[in-house]
Amino acid sequence: MSTSETIPAEFVALDERFAGCDGDYVVKRHFSDARKTEGPAYFAGGQYLVFSDIPNDRLLRYDETTGAVGVLRHGSGYANGNTVDRQGRLVTCEQGGRRVTRTEHDGSVTVLADSYRGKRLNSPNDVVVRADGSVWFTDPTYGITGDYEGNKGDSDFGGACYVFRIDPADGEVTVVADDFVRPNGLAFSSDEQRLFVVDTRQDPSHIRVFDVTDDGRLTGGTIHATCDAGRFDGLRLDTEGRIWAAAWDGVHCFAPDGDLIGKLLLPESAANLTFGGHKRNHLYITAGTSLYSLRVTFNGAAYPR
Repeated sequence: MSTSETIPAEFVALDERFAGCDGDYVVKRHFSDARKTEGPAYFAGGQYLVFSDIPNDRLLRYDETTGAVGVLRHGSGYANGNTVDRQGRLVTCEQGGRRVTRTEHDGSVTVLADSYRGKRLNSPNDVVVRADGSVWFTDPTYGITGDYEGNKGDSDFGGACYVFRIDPADGEVTVVADDFVRPNGLAFSSDEQRLFVVDTRQDPSHIRVFDVTDDGRLTGGTIHATCDAGRFDGLRLDTEGRIWAAAWDGVHCFAPDGDLIGKLLLPESAANLTFGGHKRNHLYITAGTSLYSLRVTFNGAAYPR
């Protein structure tokens, strides 16, 4: 199943520093038969993209070489965020299962985390893997507030929502940030010395930036950028240190200092994004019921930063 249609690419420059940030004249919509797309993760070795259709409880696979979209896994635990680790394995936040899993090369599934100090996680949302193998994920309550995107249930943390780290050596789960309303998308800087985390439900919705210590802790946490169109969701960085963040009117671009310098407007509310292609200059965006892409004049940072 696939959709082949295009819409004009609407890049909006808000600052001279956005010069050169553009690409194809059209945005291609590859698929529009979902209820709510999320979590794009690109597999360079196979030239395909995995993304989530949360309410339909499935993971989908887009083949970059043929344009075909098919079901990778039905009964995905209401998967939301996905990423690829350094060994080329899929790491998934399962809102319904209240856990973070890794799909091994043989197709088996390993549970990386489903609790913290004996308490069930809320509903893991988005995830990144650092070069040292540590897994970092956000844990808001979206998947337990009802049955639409997960399984309705109670928060074992009394509604508190944390950012967690899974230690690569012993699998220990630790809280690295505990002062978020609804932590959501997250991404590392190219040198992995900073971590950017979205707080979707703050007013205004914003991105915070933390320094990452050598022993895997976070310090700082100042507001780096705020949203002027609804709320932020997922985000990624490019090789120039710019942040590309999903928002209600499309994708917002922020200079390394946090200034909003441009936008890519879309007909649906953007949820998440990632870079793919041989040169990491294919921008893939999950938005509303659809998967979009276009080739751009900039390059994503290596691995999902």
